[in-house]
Amino acid sequence: MSRIGKMPVPVPAGVTVDIVAGNLITVKGPKGELSQTFNRDMKFSSENGEIVVTRPTDQRHHRAIHGLTRSLLHNMVVGVTDGFRKTLEIHGVGYRAQQEGENLLLQVGKSHPVEYAPPTPDILFEVSRDGRTVTISGISKQKVGELAAKIRKERPPEPYKGKGIRYQGEYVRSKAGKAGAGAIAA
Repeated sequence: MSRIGKMPVPVPAGVTVDIVAGNLITVKGPKGELSQTFNRDMKFSSENGEIVVTRPTDQRHHRAIHGLTRSLLHNMVVGVTDGFRKTLEIHGVGYRAQQEGENLLLQVGKSHPVEYAPPTPDILFEVSRDGRTVTISGISKQKVGELAAKIRKERPPEPYKGKGIRYQGEYVRSKAGKAGAGAIAA
């Protein structure tokens, strides 16, 4: 039995979960609304303010999606109650971010500024005063993480000087530069 799959998903007060035939689940909470269609084989039951996900058989396919289904449902509940955040740090001389309305404008060593618009209205950008940290927040864990990865990919941290965009708390291993480049003289 999947250890994650068999854990019930607690539904806090103020959150409603609607399970429709065809496994379309809609979760409404104080921060917004999320809906997703899950695999038809998975069974959902609501008991004592908790949702329990069960699988029909112990086939490999059902075992594989049991824990995944429970995790996705749990992320939906957490998203509409607390939301998700990813923080990016910008390192490098002249590298900075600024916010123009809802859009994010990055200057990261390219000939032009790079602009990002939020993919959905529930995604928000916050830029620190010095332009060195960007916080992405929203109710969908997938969209927040995907957008953070897309922004980081614009200028990933390089190992020699450490310049670039990295996640908060990410460790970038430094490499030594060219050792003895001037020592070889013919």
